[in-house]
Amino acid sequence: MNTSGPVDQGLRLIPFRGLRYVPERVGSLAAVTSPPYDVVVRPDGLHHLESADPHNIVRLILPQADTARDRHRQAAATLDRWLAEGVIAPDPDPVLYVYEQRNDEILQRGLIGALALSPAAEGIVLPHEDVMDDVVADRAELMRTTGAHLEPLLLTYRGDGGTPTGAGAVIDRTVLREPLLATTTEDGFRHRLWAVTDPSERREIETDLARHQALIADGHHRWATYLRLQQEQTAPGPWDYGLVLLVDTARHPLQVRSIHRLLRNLPVSRALKALTGHFRVQRVEGPLPRALDVLAEAASAGNAFLLAGDGGFHLVDRPDPALLARTVRADRPDAWRTLDATVLHSALLDEVWRIPDAPEHIGYIHDTAAAVEQAERLDATAVLMHPVREEVVRDLARQGVTMPRKSTSFGPKPATGLVMRSLTLD
Repeated sequence: MNTSGPVDQGLRLIPFRGLRYVPERVGSLAAVTSPPYDVVVRPDGLHHLESADPHNIVRLILPQADTARDRHRQAAATLDRWLAEGVIAPDPDPVLYVYEQRNDEILQRGLIGALALSPAAEGIVLPHEDVMDDVVADRAELMRTTGAHLEPLLLTYRGDGGTPTGAGAVIDRTVLREPLLATTTEDGFRHRLWAVTDPSERREIETDLARHQALIADGHHRWATYLRLQQEQTAPGPWDYGLVLLVDTARHPLQVRSIHRLLRNLPVSRALKALTGHFRVQRVEGPLPRALDVLAEAASAGNAFLLAGDGGFHLVDRPDPALLARTVRADRPDAWRTLDATVLHSALLDEVWRIPDAPEHIGYIHDTAAAVEQAERLDATAVLMHPVREEVVRDLARQGVTMPRKSTSFGPKPATGLVMRSLTLD
């Protein structure tokens, strides 16, 4: 299938009966929401969310117990209890949802629904990052045990631009109506959600999306989990679909940010010493925003990283060509070979520092300041990354080439907790 343009059998988004918090049963809708599970900075962020409201969704997506099995059972029991108590209730009919996020600078609108699953080889939904098997296994057991999709993935597609038609026209009409909910979260984003109930509007969306393919912007592990759980089923059913938010980036371009690395067992002094002869190292004056500006300038000329954790900042750039030739795979496109994430994992982590890519050794942190703070507190090394351009991500995905795991962070991400999907109600 040609993945450089419209696909023959494109996206199929179907209605579902959303599970939503009952506003009268919680302190506020904002207080029960959370960022996606992998964005929550633990333990500080976890404790903050748990204390915001006793019914915060983090108790479902990141349950706390001594063993993985107990965590998943606890999440399922909590979900069942909240449903029985009327804290969460299903909408009366299957619908598609229009979802809006807005702050003073950004407006993003998209469609939330249950998307028909398809492997990457079909060219309908394109991944761009590798995944970690242990994370997929954990998410799969959580979904099996709860029988629910608790947070939507963020997928993007590119519409035709110009005057909105199809899904874009339906979205524009829908946002003129009274929303199902409206709330403002503590990050300053205002969220609104509407139901699309008109069959003719749903057909309009269906016809339009059938012409398009999607890129996974956020949620590679959950998409891999959807596919794994689908393969376990012996008959067609709700597991053939996954909860997603679809955003047309021709109308609402996403922001692309970096995901930083926390090298838990490597002090900065040892990290710098090992770089001798492999990279150029320069000390950079703070504060953090100024150091990031230096990183951006260096990254425009080649591979560059910023190390932190000892109270200062260190620019690492100009890798030894012989090191790259020896460590970076030669059977990939140049755009992949020159990615910062590729060089970091192939040359630095695997060769120079010899650090296994396992949770006890490497943490992945979205927030830059949090990465620096944790590194300083743990006497560890934070590797701060510069973002990848969206067009590079999309072009590699269309070639079927996946980037190293946690290479990008697209946003804004949907708030977790505004709408969920039960696998037993569909």
